Amino acid sequence: MNGSRSMLRLATAALRQGSSLPGSAGKGAYCKTEFLVRGYAADADAYDKMPDSGKKPDSGEIVVEIPVKFNLHLLESGPPQEAITTKEELMKSYTDMSVIRRAEISADMLFKSQMIRGFCHLYDGQEAVAVGMERALTFDDSVITAYRDHGIFLGRGGTALELFSELMGKKTGCALGKGGSMHLYHRKHNFWGGWGIVGSVPPLGAGLAFAHKYMKKPNVVVAIYGDGAGNQGQLYEAQNLAALWNLPLILLIENNHVSGFWFTILHRWHWSFFCSSTNMHVQSMHHRENCGRGQGQGSSCTVVFMIHTFFKETC
Repeated sequence: MNGSRSMLRLATAALRQGSSLPGSAGKGAYCKTEFLVRGYAADADAYDKMPDSGKKPDSGEIVVEIPVKFNLHLLESGPPQEAITTKEELMKSYTDMSVIRRAEISADMLFKSQMIRGFCHLYDGQEAVAVGMERALTFDDSVITAYRDHGIFLGRGGTALELFSELMGKKTGCALGKGGSMHLYHRKHNFWGGWGIVGSVPPLGAGLAFAHKYMKKPNVVVAIYGDGAGNQGQLYEAQNLAALWNLPLILLIENNHVSGFWFTILHRWHWSFFCSSTNMHVQSMHHRENCGRGQGQGSSCTVVFMIHTFFKETC
């Protein structure tokens, strides 16, 4: 809870003073709050206590087993069940997920205090999706998502100052305070915003993928939407066009089981490769995106991933 208060104090102090805090070097400093580094030494030492079976000898690498199998459709092979990582990468993933979680807890407090007006769709419990995805992408790849976009924005390189400023309607926000919770945006890192209309993201993602292919860019587009878009006709129109035109598109479903329309999705995939898992593990997500990135760049077909997330609606 101390971490939540720290992020809350940081957000409110920053917004009251405008664009900077005393002693801050720049916008990037807002993501590096003090609570994130507490206890890191103890956490880092956990690697030394790990059983030898979890380490690769003489390499400093860690082998992480992914316990849940991937369900595949039209794919001969899916992501591997083992991930090779390092202590530094694990700590970076933990840091990024902690930033997202603390920011969302603080946003929840601000919303309930009526300092954030309008809608406020939180990302608690889905942090591994955003962080694992970014481990496989670069900022030259394009990402577009629906209205639950806070974590995706931070993962794309947005700062906590820009996030909270936008949530509270300040001109220091990423969309000059005019977009709010559902319409975050980071053009420099090819994050093309959150979109409030259910089912609007797949067609927009297909358009971005068409632009990538037309300009002969060696990159992929990740279009993220929830299970609530599973009964929208434009989803399947966009998917079919993307498959027919061999667009470098990854359709990523964050299934938090709020709407229940994901059963519709399972019965309507005919053209696209599909990979599903109930395991929301940051390394598992990294492998899925690497797999999809290879498929997209190979211009084989549109790739669909569905991740069953752990989510609790708070506002």
